[in-house]
Amino acid sequence: MRTVRLAASLLAANLGQLEQEVKRLEAALVDVIHIDIMDGHFVPYFALGTDVVQAVRKLTRLPIEVHLMIQQPDRHARAFVEAGADTLIVHLESYHDPKRTIALIQEMGCHCSLAINPMTLVENTYPMLKKVDQLLFMSVNPGFLGQPFIIEVLEKVRVAQAYRDKNHLLFDISIDGSVTDETIGPCVTAGANQVVVGRAIFAPKDTVEATRLLRARANEVGAGG
Repeated sequence: MRTVRLAASLLAANLGQLEQEVKRLEAALVDVIHIDIMDGHFVPYFALGTDVVQAVRKLTRLPIEVHLMIQQPDRHARAFVEAGADTLIVHLESYHDPKRTIALIQEMGCHCSLAINPMTLVENTYPMLKKVDQLLFMSVNPGFLGQPFIIEVLEKVRVAQAYRDKNHLLFDISIDGSVTDETIGPCVTAGANQVVVGRAIFAPKDTVEATRLLRARANEVGAGG
C-alpha cells in the first residue's frame, strides 16, 4: 500500500489565530505544513514571509515546507532555511539557475523540491531530477485562489512517475492546487505520494474528520499502488 502524505496549506488558515490553527492540524495528524510565499512579481500577489515561518516553527515539530513563488529564490533561500524550513520549493520558471539553487539549498542541510506550473513541460525538469527530493506539480495557475483543478496535469504526473521508475530515482511527487476529497483519488492514481490541501482541510469545522476523509479517499486508490 502506497503511503500518501497530506500537506496542509497555511494560506487557507485563519492567520489571526495561528496557534489554534496549528493545533488543529496537529490534532488532525497532517504530515506537513505548507507555507506559500508570494513576492508580487512571480505571481501578482504578496503573501507571508520569514516571520510566519519562524512563528510556525516555534509552535510545532511538524515538517515545514516553504513554497517560494518568488522571482529570485536563490537570493532568499538562506533566510527561509534559517527561519525554520525543512524543505524549500523553488520554481523552474523563476529567474535563477535551478541546478545552482538546488545545490545551495541542500548545502544548507535543507531538502529541496522543484515545482512546475501547469503549462511547463515535465521533460524540462529531467536534468534536475537526480538531485531534487521532490517534484511538485501545480494543478492550478500559481497565485490565484479558487481555481478549478487542471486535470491535464495528471498526465504529466504519470510521465514523471514513469521516468523516475525507469531511471531508479527517489524523488517524491506532490500535487498542489484545488485538491479535494474528489480530486485526491486521481492524484494518487496518477502517481502522487503527497498532496497539498488548503480549503478542504481548513474550511470544515471538523478538521480531524476532513483529514480522515481525505486519507480514506487517498487510501482507496493507494492500496493498489
